Amino acid sequence: MRIGGAMFFTDYSMSPAELARALEERGFDSLWVPEHSHIPLSRKSPFPSGGDVPKKYYDVMDPFVMLGAAAAVTKTLLLGTGICLIAQRDPIQTAKQVASIDQISAGRFLFGIGNGWNEDEMANHGTVFESRHKLARERVEAMKEIWTKSKPEYHGEFVNFDPMMTWPKPVQKPHPPIIVGGAFPFGARRALRYGDGWMPTAREARMRMCRPCCRNSARWQTKLAAISRRCRSRSGAPRRTSTCSSATATTASRASSSASIPPRPIRSCRNSTAGRI
Repeated sequence: MRIGGAMFFTDYSMSPAELARALEERGFDSLWVPEHSHIPLSRKSPFPSGGDVPKKYYDVMDPFVMLGAAAAVTKTLLLGTGICLIAQRDPIQTAKQVASIDQISAGRFLFGIGNGWNEDEMANHGTVFESRHKLARERVEAMKEIWTKSKPEYHGEFVNFDPMMTWPKPVQKPHPPIIVGGAFPFGARRALRYGDGWMPTAREARMRMCRPCCRNSARWQTKLAAISRRCRSRSGAPRRTSTCSSATATTASRASSSASIPPRPIRSCRNSTAGRI
């Protein structure tokens, strides 16, 4: 197992360059940074961990700027978003940011993504909460076109653009590993559909399996194992395992790990608001 660190970088935390150097010098595998553009004062969506939203959520800096600073002072440390809120981001601009940081880091970027929980935050970006999962899927598909085609185009329900030319392309081929965050079972379904790995929620391992999931657990373990097989078949992906571990971050599995889906208790799936593909 390889261990990484995670940090909500703010104007009062240690800097990304300081932490990245410290992690690399001590043999850590990766650095992960979260994202929130802002936190509205209204509250339609409760904070997932309960209680008030911590101050660091209001204050966290942009993940791509932070990882760019970390990339400049390291050579081997893997750099990941944990997570990037793609349902709130323009896919054309985000694709360029991903490719750019993969270039300046010489192929060390891990694209951890998620669809978000804060309805008020999404609304300020023009994202409809109920359709965020389909929107996110189309944006991932569109970004893959941009990363892998010289004249990409995409035509979907939410994302639509004619042939274009945009560079740079990522160093990693066909693109940096896409590690999909989200609760079981719907987060795992999304990972199987368009991701290269799955980042379950931190509290998931502490919750009991509900009866519907128990009946289907063997089927789901088989489906989740497909992630490992898919990752091993990707010739261009770095072949290392990276696990993000901190008091404030979820556990993340490196895309190429053959043990990226360890057996564990599975969260109750009775809450259908976790989202569907």
